[in-house]
Amino acid sequence: MEQHIPAKVPKIIYFDAIGTAAEGFLFSTQTAGNLPFAVKRAFWLQHVPENYTRGHHAHYTTEEVLIPLQGSITVTTQSATGEQTFTLNHPNAGLYIPACCWVTLAFSADALLLCLASTDYNEADYIRDYEAFRRNCLAST
Repeated sequence: MEQHIPAKVPKIIYFDAIGTAAEGFLFSTQTAGNLPFAVKRAFWLQHVPENYTRGHHAHYTTEEVLIPLQGSITVTTQSATGEQTFTLNHPNAGLYIPACCWVTLAFSADALLLCLASTDYNEADYIRDYEAFRRNCLAST
């Protein structure tokens, strides 16, 4: 399923917070209105060994928003716009991952990461080979 897809830019998006430090906070995508896609799937990662690196893939069409519900996650992205590193450590901010963006993630010991995805799971949408990613997503840069 090799094809060339122009990449968008990974970026931090912020969610509205309702509440106070005394009563706690509710964070919502409903009032934020800034998710760049309709959510088709949600999944989460927990109990990842500290400093174990996950990810090592991109997607042909799936877009994602990564939201740290607990702990800290360091996300390194590579796209047609270059390489960036983000530290996610508060649930009021998520990282938008566009299609054709190579991602690696390193977790703190207590991290809990929620991922909102634009598509249902489809193994054919994954680019797991870095050279195939370079050919399909970085060829025009």
